Amino acid sequence: MRTASTTTPRAPSRAHARRASITRASSAPTSAARVAIAGGGLIGASCAYFLQRAGCEVTLIERVAVASAASGKGGGFLARDWGDGSVTQALHRRSYALHEELAEALALETYRKIPTLSVVGGDGLEAATPLVSWLDGDIAMCRMMDENGTAQVTPRELCEKLHAGALASGATSVKGEVVGVMFNDDGTKARGLEYVNEETGERHAVEADHVVIAMGPWSTRASEWFGIKVPMTGIRSTSIMYEANEKVMNEPAALFCGEDQNGCHLEVYPRSTGEVYLCGIGGSDYVDESRLLPNGDCDRSDKITPDDKRVAAAMQSFGVMSKSIAGDGKKPMVTQACMRPCAPDALPILGPVDGIENAYMATAHNCWGILWSPVTGEIITQLITQGKSDIDIRPFSPTRFMSRGQRGRGRKMRSEEVGEQW
Repeated sequence: MRTASTTTPRAPSRAHARRASITRASSAPTSAARVAIAGGGLIGASCAYFLQRAGCEVTLIERVAVASAASGKGGGFLARDWGDGSVTQALHRRSYALHEELAEALALETYRKIPTLSVVGGDGLEAATPLVSWLDGDIAMCRMMDENGTAQVTPRELCEKLHAGALASGATSVKGEVVGVMFNDDGTKARGLEYVNEETGERHAVEADHVVIAMGPWSTRASEWFGIKVPMTGIRSTSIMYEANEKVMNEPAALFCGEDQNGCHLEVYPRSTGEVYLCGIGGSDYVDESRLLPNGDCDRSDKITPDDKRVAAAMQSFGVMSKSIAGDGKKPMVTQACMRPCAPDALPILGPVDGIENAYMATAHNCWGILWSPVTGEIITQLITQGKSDIDIRPFSPTRFMSRGQRGRGRKMRSEEVGEQW
């Protein structure tokens, strides 16, 4: 790891003209470019993996642990066509294909294609039986939602193997809190990241030709570093896991359930490793920027804890629909919480920072962070090694002015809102 003497991060001048193109105006970078990445979640790990394999020299900096936040506690649902007709269509389609390629390249044990069902709990079943036998409770409706275009992966396995793959190719990984970006004298070019070793209190510098901010909701701290507005809401939600039974293992299917009287809009993901993961249980906490900044109550991933009331609500809701898994008040084997990063327009913040050479952001992927992680790594790699991306990322510019009103921020299947809309 290359280090430099500690200097105070310098905010760039705001007078520099914004760039409209996704292509860098700077000279073409070399394949041996040094890249410093802030954040050890799926986005940062994916960037590190693709960049290192492209011949760059990568240093990844993570404060708590790899996959310590949403990348270790998310559901891992993947959908190929649910972005059709939107500006994110290319992200969905390209990244869905990349997941299948990575599953083979990284020998992932938890990746598989599964059908997705739409389910409503309650009386009045339309058909004689549900489409899977483990829905053995009160079901009002059960129909096929997507038979051929959905899959799943356990995000922790993917994140850890991307990270391990980057290290195996020569990347460096260090533990510390990123506290700033280093610039040249006029603030127009990033030249590295500064971080603090929390155990020793020592401040270190990682010199680099390019810097990537991929810190999930905590990427809002780049507002100060880059002198731009990075609006962010951290959507803090609880999830639980039950032990799977033999029926679930033999009949895997993802469920998107209608909203019920408990305020749950369950998303259910049986895993090949023997767990049934549930999210969409309502009661999400919308964490603003002030709470994400240093000394805020949500300023690091290990402060994100589950809501016991929502755990109880999810137990009741799923217990009605699947008595064999969650009936009779059976308690889940895991209760946890994570926080998804969401921009005001629910689009990712992805691409070069206008007015600053060699600085990039990759965050605010909302509920699609796991799906879009491979294509994000590919895009950042193309920007750094080729100066442009194969996918048009102009709608995701980190320096776009966000003045539009908020819209539904949950999942969509094409134009239809499905799942919990936070």
